[in-house]
Amino acid sequence: VDSLGESGLLALMLPAEVGGPGLGPRTFAAVTATLAEADASVAMVYLMHILGVATMRAARPGAAKAVRPVLAEVGGGRHLSTLAFSEPGSRSHFWTPMSRARRNGSGVSISAKKSWVTSAGFARSYIVSTLAPDGAGPTDSTLYVVPADTPGVSVAGPWDGLGLRANASAPLALDNCEVPSNFQLTDDGAGFQVMLDVVLPLFNLGTACVALGLCRAAVAGATAHLKGARFEHLGQSLGESLPTLRAQLAAMQIETDGLSARVDDLIEHLESPRETTMLRVLESKAAAGDVAISVTSTAMRICGGAAFSKHMSIERLFRDAHAGAVMAPTGDVLREFIGKALLGIPLF
Repeated sequence: VDSLGESGLLALMLPAEVGGPGLGPRTFAAVTATLAEADASVAMVYLMHILGVATMRAARPGAAKAVRPVLAEVGGGRHLSTLAFSEPGSRSHFWTPMSRARRNGSGVSISAKKSWVTSAGFARSYIVSTLAPDGAGPTDSTLYVVPADTPGVSVAGPWDGLGLRANASAPLALDNCEVPSNFQLTDDGAGFQVMLDVVLPLFNLGTACVALGLCRAAVAGATAHLKGARFEHLGQSLGESLPTLRAQLAAMQIETDGLSARVDDLIEHLESPRETTMLRVLESKAAAGDVAISVTSTAMRICGGAAFSKHMSIERLFRDAHAGAVMAPTGDVLREFIGKALLGIPLF
């Protein structure tokens, strides 16, 4: 994270006025995929930070001045942010928080139990969702920026996942946290629309890029293994000796290139929105999760005992790849949305 700050990547999508280069989704996608090829946990930390910064950038006029110093810290490479949306009660439906903010004299008081908070205990700010004080429906949410040193903020448990083990996706507790009105990022009840318009497109693009990086790393690892491991008694490498392994490697490459093309298509839709843009947003994460699992599973089979016994990084790629499909919105939820969209049924 220190290196990401020093290189300016934490401020990738910020304008020059607060220390950023003002770059867009195409560069963000390239950076995220490159990070994931080396370490998917780092890429997820980066992705959630970019989402937190994008949400602050979209702040309502009443909060824009207050968050400007935070954005300037990001521009200087000194501030890591993240999202705190998911809650145990609504599980993968992160857009429907169960917690509700309570008004006080200067803003609101928030008590909430958040789950799967990437960078929990390490981020300097959390973008927190709650139901609006007077919200009537499950999507009447409001977004706030809560500095990590706010009294009442604490990491509520350890992180010990099957994959993405280095991204600290621990639960976060907020106990009567006082948040001033100028740290309310959206109008009352307008948080859901920001989740839909700002967060979801970048999140689905980013997770697809994480999957793409994992696939590229798996192809590279499997290729190196097939070239380097040998049947000494035959005088041949595994790749030379077994056409079935070559065929499986080819399938991995085809799936990876297909995912790359899908990512490029989504970027074009985000750069030039059109009627099919939201459909592409929904499809990208659902497809990417399946491709990452397929490609890394094939790599495990190709590399055999060397992968299973952890002599290679393939088993880590395999474990990391499985996180995408269960990360909200899950593949099952996305398919439900896609099906509804095709049939003209309201999503919510």
